[in-house]
Amino acid sequence: MPLAPQDPFDWIDEEAHRRARAGLVRTLRPREAGAGPLDLASNDYLGLTRRPEVTAAAGAAAERWGAGATGSRLVTGSTALHAELERELAAFCGFEAALVLSSGYAANLAAVTALSGGPDGLIASDAGNHASIVDGCRLARAETAVVPHTDPEAVRKTLGAHPGRRALVVTDSVFSVDGDAAPLPELAAVCRETGAALLVDDAHGLGVLGEGGRGALHAAGLAGAPGAVATLTLSKSLGSQGGAVLGPARVIEHLVNTARTFIFDTGLAPAAAGAALAALRVLGREPGLADRAREVAAELHTRLTAAGLTAARPDAAVVSVRAPSPEAALRWAADCRAAGLLVGCFRPPSVPDGISRIRLTARADLTDAQLATAVSTILTTAPRDDA
Repeated sequence: MPLAPQDPFDWIDEEAHRRARAGLVRTLRPREAGAGPLDLASNDYLGLTRRPEVTAAAGAAAERWGAGATGSRLVTGSTALHAELERELAAFCGFEAALVLSSGYAANLAAVTALSGGPDGLIASDAGNHASIVDGCRLARAETAVVPHTDPEAVRKTLGAHPGRRALVVTDSVFSVDGDAAPLPELAAVCRETGAALLVDDAHGLGVLGEGGRGALHAAGLAGAPGAVATLTLSKSLGSQGGAVLGPARVIEHLVNTARTFIFDTGLAPAAAGAALAALRVLGREPGLADRAREVAAELHTRLTAAGLTAARPDAAVVSVRAPSPEAALRWAADCRAAGLLVGCFRPPSVPDGISRIRLTARADLTDAQLATAVSTILTTAPRDDA
């Protein structure tokens, strides 16, 4: 007698039980419109996502160009607004050219896959890199060497073991888990010595680091360098959505012709492009926003560590505070939420070292009173040693 057919997705239930037992269940929580809890969980570092001139620009772009891009950038998805944004992004950050894509994730996939050199290429990727870089390396078909975190000497040894190969060194500028910065000048020196290209994901650097928020590569003197390429997102400091690749004009032209996440993806919605352009212009007029974001991060770190918590010293606007377990991190974030404060909760597999954390993102528009409230809430809800 034949066995009754099984549901092909029964295995998902066991995966769900495993996640629940490990305290790793993730849940979607729609956020409130308008004024809600004090927000130290989003990546709106400069507080621009609700600036009237930014939201007005989004509406005006939608009115003029429509709700969507209508097609890929190579068909009908490019507008004069996209080109204007690319010109101003490149000029602001100090690069020759820029290419706007639908997300920062798509920008990293585009840059890594198009610049890796294919099956004969070599990628040296920092162990702490963002998931989008990891996925780009997997898709690139090049040999990928995962090198120890922020270790230029390890990169030098890796490249030195493969002389003559087309090589790409890939790193975040600021790592999203602990908020520490990559040693960009040292990595650039290794690349010059070995003839490798340097690709830097500046998602957490734009708007926070460099003169007036021009980014980590600008701060390191690498903006516009012939062997350097940057990727970034429009969804953090610029408060919108989308991503971009910045570099020499010939690199950008190469991506237009070869990067699959550019060629085959619908272009960035005009409203997002308009909002990002308006936010970029605000940053140009108000360079002190970058300084304020860093000041808030430093103050959060100082107050929390003085009270006995373990927090990584921030190099930009991310403050990471360790929790004793995934379950404790989840409870801590939930208790903060109940007290009117939103914080991030990072647990495996999002953290490469397996250590769970709550993550705070400093914001330039945070007042001193809000800063004090945030610190008080974090301290009063912190897990006890005997919990």
